Amino acid sequence: MNHIFIIAHAPLASALRACALHVFADATSAITALDVQPNVPPDESLAQARLLMVQRGMKQTLLLTDIFGATPSNVAKQLIDSLDSRLIAGVNLPMVLRAMTYRHETLDSLMQRAVAGGTQGVIQVAVTAPQNQSVKIHDPEHHQSQQ
Repeated sequence: MNHIFIIAHAPLASALRACALHVFADATSAITALDVQPNVPPDESLAQARLLMVQRGMKQTLLLTDIFGATPSNVAKQLIDSLDSRLIAGVNLPMVLRAMTYRHETLDSLMQRAVAGGTQGVIQVAVTAPQNQSVKIHDPEHHQSQQ
């Protein structure tokens, strides 16, 4: 089974893990989080991440991070260089839930499903009225009834 490892700016990684476990309560061993603290040197965060990977016995791992090029992403990039792992930047909750759902699939399939879940989870729900649109005023003299 694949492992999901979220490395993100504090407190995002732990928050996403908590949300995932709200849905998948029986999967505590399948998901790990590392909150990268603002005043901790990158080497120290990398050491923490490596220790977590050893402690949890992570072999095939999908690493999820928040912002490409930021410290959590750079730490995660250093981890995957020597592992059978994949890395995705831009983590969001729909991505994490999709990854948890399909964590038993191959690592490549899991990565594709996680990316799809993350992108499909971003939806414009409501739009504001266009500017310069005339406003209709209710006219009590004009009644329409439905028949």
